Amino acid sequence: MKNRTMHKGVVRYRRGYAANEEMMEQAFERSHHANGTEYVDNRDLCNGDSKGSKDSTYNREDTYNKDDTYKKEDKNNSNGAIQTDASGSFSQSLRCKRYSGWGWTVGVGILSIVLLLAGCLSRGLYYSADLYPVLLIAGGSILIMFLLFLVGIRPQKASERIPMSLGQGRGRLERIVEKIFRFPGMWRVLWPLGMMTWFGLHAWVGSVSKQGSMDEMLRWSLLAMFTLLTAILAARTDGARWLACGWQMAGGLLVLSGILAVCGILPLPFGVMRTADPEISSAGARLGGLLQYPNAYGAIAGMYTLERLTAAARVIARPVPVGRLIAAVLPLMPAQAALLLSESRGAWLATGCAAVVAFALQRRGARLPLLLAMAAPLACAAWLYRQLAAAQLAPAPMPGLLALAGAWAAALLGTLLLCRQGSAAKAPRAAALTAIVLAGAASALMAVASTADRLAAGVGTGVSRLQMWRDALQLWTEAAWLGHGGDTWRNMFRAIQSSPYVGGEVHNGLLDLALDTGMIGIVLVAGWFLLTLRSIFYFAPQLMPSVLIFGMHGAMDFDWSFTLFWMLFIWLGAWATALKTETEGVQRSGVTVEYTPIRSKSGSKLRSKSRSLFLRYLPTQSHPSAVSMRSFFHIFQRVTARLIRVSTVMIILFWIGGTVWLTSRYAVAEVQYRQAMSEPDGTPAQKVHLMAALQSNPNRADIVISFARTLPVREAESLLLNSLSHSPMHPQIYIELGRLAAQFDEGQQAGEYFEQAIALNRYEGNGQSVALYWMEQAARREWKAGLTDRARQTAVAGVQMYERYQLLAEEVEAGNVRNDRRFVLEEHAPGYGENLRRLASAYSPPFTPELTKRSP
Repeated sequence: MKNRTMHKGVVRYRRGYAANEEMMEQAFERSHHANGTEYVDNRDLCNGDSKGSKDSTYNREDTYNKDDTYKKEDKNNSNGAIQTDASGSFSQSLRCKRYSGWGWTVGVGILSIVLLLAGCLSRGLYYSADLYPVLLIAGGSILIMFLLFLVGIRPQKASERIPMSLGQGRGRLERIVEKIFRFPGMWRVLWPLGMMTWFGLHAWVGSVSKQGSMDEMLRWSLLAMFTLLTAILAARTDGARWLACGWQMAGGLLVLSGILAVCGILPLPFGVMRTADPEISSAGARLGGLLQYPNAYGAIAGMYTLERLTAAARVIARPVPVGRLIAAVLPLMPAQAALLLSESRGAWLATGCAAVVAFALQRRGARLPLLLAMAAPLACAAWLYRQLAAAQLAPAPMPGLLALAGAWAAALLGTLLLCRQGSAAKAPRAAALTAIVLAGAASALMAVASTADRLAAGVGTGVSRLQMWRDALQLWTEAAWLGHGGDTWRNMFRAIQSSPYVGGEVHNGLLDLALDTGMIGIVLVAGWFLLTLRSIFYFAPQLMPSVLIFGMHGAMDFDWSFTLFWMLFIWLGAWATALKTETEGVQRSGVTVEYTPIRSKSGSKLRSKSRSLFLRYLPTQSHPSAVSMRSFFHIFQRVTARLIRVSTVMIILFWIGGTVWLTSRYAVAEVQYRQAMSEPDGTPAQKVHLMAALQSNPNRADIVISFARTLPVREAESLLLNSLSHSPMHPQIYIELGRLAAQFDEGQQAGEYFEQAIALNRYEGNGQSVALYWMEQAARREWKAGLTDRARQTAVAGVQMYERYQLLAEEVEAGNVRNDRRFVLEEHAPGYGENLRRLASAYSPPFTPELTKRSP
C-alpha cells in the first residue's frame, strides 16, 4: 500500500486516486505560468514512504531518463499517473490546450491593447458618452471569452482527460473559479470592484446626482474589467512583452499625434488650446493632444518620457549595437518636446521630482547612462519648444517638419557622441559630464522662461485654485466618511463657491475622491496605490517614476477624472507583476531538483492529508464509527466550497452582464438625445426621440428638462418633481418648475422655486434675470385675475430677489477676485426690478410691454 514503483520515469502510486488528487492540489497551488507551462515543485510529487532508503536524496540517474524528462509511455494511463517534463511542468494530459494555449494569450493581449488605445482616442475617456462604447466592447468581449472558456475548459480528447476520481464532485464552474483566482495579481481586481460597489450603493441609497453615481459606477466597472484582463495577461506566456508593446503603442500614439498636430500634418480638432490670457499660456497656445487638456496630456507625456528614459539608460549601460542604441533613445526627444509644449507647470514639476527619484534609484554605476540618455534629447526638445512656441504652435507645415526632423536628428547624434565619450577614458568622461550639465542647464533656463512670463502676468489661476480647495474642504466636512456620491463637485460647487470662478473640476484628485466617496474611498485608493507601488519597487523599479507622476500630478489636478490615467496605472502594475512572474519562472527552470527524505515530516503530512482526501471520497469504508463525523465534516466543507465557487461565478456573470445591459441603455439614451437635439424644436420627431431617451435613461436631468418642455404644464410639472429625487441639486430643474408655476398664476410657489434655483447657482446672472422676468409675469397674471394681495406678495418677493442680485453684482465688481463667470447685472434686470416695485406698491402700476413681453 505504501510502496512506490518507478517505471521509465513515470511515478505511480498504488494507493489510488486520492493521493493523486492531493498531489494535484499541492502542485496547482505552487504553479506559475511561464513559457507556456505550469511549473511545480517536484518534491511535492515524490514525497512518500519507502522503507530501506539510505540516502536523503534521490540520484538524478534513478529518477530521470537520458533526456531528463518523464516519458509518457502509457497512453491510457489507467493508474492516473502524474507526468512532468524536465522543467517540472505538467504534461499535456493535465492541461487544456484551449485554456493555456497561445491563442488565449493573443486574444487577451489584443483586447487589452485595443481598450488602452480606445482610451487614448476617446479623449482619455473623460466624458461619459465616450465611456459607453469602450465599456460595451470590454464587457461584450469578456462575456464571449468567458463563454468560450466555459465551453473549452474540458479537454476534447479522451486521452487528455483527467481521471474521473480527480474530477469527481467538481463542476465546471468550480474549475473556472480555481483557474481564474490562481493568476498572480488577481487580487488587484478587488480594489476597483470595491470602488464600483461603493458608487453603486450611493446611487441606490441616494446621492447628489444619481446619474453621476451611476456613471462613476460604470467607470470603475470598466477599470475592474481592465484590471482582470491585465492580470490574466500578466500571468500568460510573454505577458510582459504584450504589456511593453501596449505601453509603447499608447505612448507613441499620444506623443506623435500631438507633435504632428502642432506641425500641421495631422488634423486634430481642439488638440491645441489657444488663449489670450497670459496667466494660462505665455505663448498663447498649449498642446492638449488627443486628451484636449494640456495638463493631463503633459502628465502622460512625462510618464512615458521617464519610462523610456530608464529603458534607454539600461541599454546604454551595456555594449549593444548602434541600431539597438538608436531604437532605445528614439522616442525621447518627441516625448520631452510634447511635455514642454503642454506648458503644464504641474507636469513639469512632477516629472522633475520623479526624475530625481529615478536618478536616486539607480546604482552608482548606472547613473551616468541615465544622464547620457537624457541630455541631448532634452536640449533639442527645449530648442524645438522655443521654435514652435514663437509661432504660437501653428508653424507652416514645411518649416515645422524641418524643425522637428532637425531636432530629432541632433538628439540622436548627440546621444551617440555622448555615449562614445562616456565610455572612453577618464578625461573624456569628465568632458561628457560637463556637456550633460551644460545641456541640462540650457534646457532648464529655456523652460523656466515661459514659467516666469506666466508668473509675471499674475497668479490669479493659483488663487482661484486655493479658493476652490477651501470651498471643497468645507463641503467635504459635511460627509467626511461616506461622501456625497458621484460628480459631487460638478453639481454642488455653484451653490458653495465663495467667488465666481469657473471650476467644473476641483483640480485636486484627492479632494474630488474625498467629496465623492469620503474617507472610505480614500482608504481604498490609497491601499491600492501603496500595494502597487510596493510591487513595482521590488520587481520593476524602472516603472517607479511613472507611477509617482500619476500620484503627484493627480493630487494637483483632475487627472484622475480621466479613465485613461487609471488604465495606465493598472497597466504599469500588471507589467510589474508580469516581470515578477517571468523572473520567478526563469529561476524555477534553472533550479536543481532535490527530493526530500522518504521518512520526513512533510511526507507524514502528505500521508495524513491523503488519508483525509481518501476518506472524503470513500466515507463508507472501514471504521464507520470514526469515519461518520469526519465524513460529515468533509461533506459539509465540500458543499460550502462548491457554493462559494458557484456563487462567485454567478456574481461575475451578473456583474459583467448587468454592466453591459446598463451601458447599452445609457448609450441608446445618448444617441436618441443627440438626434432629438438635431431636430427643430417642438416637432413630433423631436418628441419621439426625447421619449425614447427618457425611457432608456430617466436619471439624466437634461433629458428630463428637454422632454418636459414638450408636455402640457401639469404633466411637465409632475415629471420635473419626480426628477428631483435623482438630481436634487440641479438648479435648472427649479427654474423650469418656477416657470410652470408662474404660468399657472402661482406666484408664491414660483418664488420658492426660483429662490432655490438661485441658492444653487447664485453667480449665474442669466438665471437670476430669468427668475425676475417670470416673477413679474406671475404678479401681472395675478393682478389681472383680481388677486391683488397675492400679486403684491409675489411682487415683494421679486423685489427682494432683485435687491440681493444687485448687491451681489456690486460686491463682485468692487472686489479684487477673478470674475471668470462674467457675473454682472444683466441688461434687462433693472427694468424687471422697477416693474416689480410698482406692482408691490398700493397703486395700479403702469406696465412697460417692451420689457415684460420678452424673456431673457
